[in-house]
Amino acid sequence: MKLRGKYALVSGASRGLGARIARRFAEEGAALALCARSEKALAQIRRRLLQAVPDLEVMVLPTDISREKQVDRLARAVEDAFPHLDILVNCAGVAGPRGLLPAADWQEWKKAIVINLLGTAYMIRTFLPALRRSRRGKIINISGGGATRPLPGLSSYAASKAAVVRLTETLARELGSQSIDVNAVAPGVLATRMVDDFLELGAEILGQQYVEEVARQKRDPLPAMDRAADLCVFLASEQGDGISGRLISAAWDPWKKFPRFRERIASSDIYTLRRIVPADRGIELE
Repeated sequence: MKLRGKYALVSGASRGLGARIARRFAEEGAALALCARSEKALAQIRRRLLQAVPDLEVMVLPTDISREKQVDRLARAVEDAFPHLDILVNCAGVAGPRGLLPAADWQEWKKAIVINLLGTAYMIRTFLPALRRSRRGKIINISGGGATRPLPGLSSYAASKAAVVRLTETLARELGSQSIDVNAVAPGVLATRMVDDFLELGAEILGQQYVEEVARQKRDPLPAMDRAADLCVFLASEQGDGISGRLISAAWDPWKKFPRFRERIASSDIYTLRRIVPADRGIELE
């Protein structure tokens, strides 16, 4: 088991990708702390996990990561239950309002930034002391398509997810000397309600190419959710030690081969956000 003896906290764990990550971590031997906003949904996922892994050590606590006092309460509960924390997965997030910026509900727009960016940052800030007590701490932030391309009609989602990736890269530099790896995962197109909501914007706003690409990925025989959860297991395990500050696509990147190229990846800017200049595209503007 790749995560035997590890203690992991997964936010947004009551459904979708967060629930799938929790299931894979449990199967690989990790002890789990799970949080999400719905107490009922958390109780259901806890029951399902214990049915699948009867000897699983798992605690759940309803938490809205945008509310600092609730995150502080979660931290106290985790500290009481676990000797330290090895893995933090920030999966909680929202799509934000749909529609072009002038027509978007401004309060909902700000709410998406607070949850997706500030909530993620506060979770990391709060649980760093527990992660520092681990032999090798791992922070995994869930990104999305909005981090690497414009998403018309979903500006708060795109802006917040791009910010999470840059936060990931920055924290990797800040925490590198403390044996804490920080990465972002682009899960690909998931069969979730959020993706269906995106598609309702239509090709006129999203662009025909993007809509066709999403539809094609949804037909993939290997569910994107499984690939993304497996990538999280990889990064959380010893196989992922030393890989940090990267935005990794579960669907498109050869991440299973990363251990062979650990030093090469670390010494380059591959799998990071960067500005494209004319020379990168063979263009001369002089």
